[in-house]
Amino acid sequence: MNQTPTGETIPLYVKQEKVYPREIKGRFARLRVIAAWVLLGLYYVLPWINFNGHQIVLFDLVNRQFHILGLTLWPQDLIILSLLLAMAALSLFFFTALAGRLWCGYACPQTVWTEVFLWMERVTEGRRNKRIKLDKGPWTREKIARKSAKQFLWITFALWTGFTFVGFFVPIRDLGLRLFEFNLGGWETFWLFFYAFATYGNAGYLREQVCKYMCPYARFQSAMFDDDSLVISYDEARGEPRGPRSKSADRAELGLGDCIDCYGCVQVCPTGIDIRDGLQIECIACAACIDVCDEVMDKMGYPRGLIRYSTENAMAGKPTRILRPRIFIYLFALLILATLVGVVITGRDPLLVDVLRDRTALHRVTESVIENPYSLKLTNRTERDVAVSLEVRGLSGLRIIEPTEPVVVAPSEVANQPMTIGLPLEQARPGMHEITIITTDAEGQRLNETETRFFIPARALE
Repeated sequence: MNQTPTGETIPLYVKQEKVYPREIKGRFARLRVIAAWVLLGLYYVLPWINFNGHQIVLFDLVNRQFHILGLTLWPQDLIILSLLLAMAALSLFFFTALAGRLWCGYACPQTVWTEVFLWMERVTEGRRNKRIKLDKGPWTREKIARKSAKQFLWITFALWTGFTFVGFFVPIRDLGLRLFEFNLGGWETFWLFFYAFATYGNAGYLREQVCKYMCPYARFQSAMFDDDSLVISYDEARGEPRGPRSKSADRAELGLGDCIDCYGCVQVCPTGIDIRDGLQIECIACAACIDVCDEVMDKMGYPRGLIRYSTENAMAGKPTRILRPRIFIYLFALLILATLVGVVITGRDPLLVDVLRDRTALHRVTESVIENPYSLKLTNRTERDVAVSLEVRGLSGLRIIEPTEPVVVAPSEVANQPMTIGLPLEQARPGMHEITIITTDAEGQRLNETETRFFIPARALE
């Protein structure tokens, strides 16, 4: 608390009033519902789909494998993941420059899960006015029943969300069996409840506070806007001066604009702002205000579009260029990154070969052969068994003594194989010689070439 010179007490902190967004129907509301169904369907269904013996999406951190839509990525494929993340970031820039915060309004997890929690709140507590009345009223048997039903739905859905989240990192079918047996590991239990609690808190209580105060995107989005970016705008020239009137009233005689000051745009806004005050960082571009305003304009017999997607230049009566150099630069960069991802994926070796020298015995000498022992680490990056045949080149007379038969490596598995390379003593020359290990499959197709060294000490030839 703080006091003015006159003795008036001013609170330094004012409790944030709860926002009760009103439900609305319209073309943009339908788009949000479709987007929510698609995204939630992908989230909750994908872990249960298997392809080539693996979940279609599984970030297997224990075995250091990422299975994504039939493609298995290994730590050596970090460049692919980096390119995909760069594409995701650049896509955000592209769509923001083109049409504002589309991500926030239609695809952000905070928005999607908040819509689900709001729907459950409407089912249990009723529409907007009924929810406001219920919260302000005393605790009755009906209020306890409705609040308890809402909490049951919220907690159940949050726990299911947390379980599914862990299922993207641990095979979800095995996770489900161990869950019913109360045999989850410590980290699995922690992340299940942590993500469930985050979903429950963010979508159930914090809601617009996450968008307004916690999300950094709202702070730097203005750097990606310009006067030709499509944003949700209120046509002030057409709407002002605003004021209530009957449907049959002549607004020209009353000296009023098209806005009837019904506050519908404020009531449907999930962040509780008034779009008529101009573009604000709290606006998530969900377009609910457009739907409700169009509905009111239809009832009043006025043209739609008092609130609409437009640009600052268009609102000022200036020429607008939606497709401008910035858009093409972002699009060109996205195409380059997508091409690089395709090139890296199609050009990567199906078999990774790591050749490690045996440090305990760099060489062995028999009656007529000098040998170098190695340890091979064969990583099969395909979805089929691979029979790996070995060949060595670099020195005349060099040959592989062990293994004598092809090494079979299972799909997405790592095989450790001892290998011995020998050279007749009469062909040996002292020094550290560069050699090449060539691997081929059963059809004779070359899989990989790896360089290593063959050591011949001078004393071994004496």
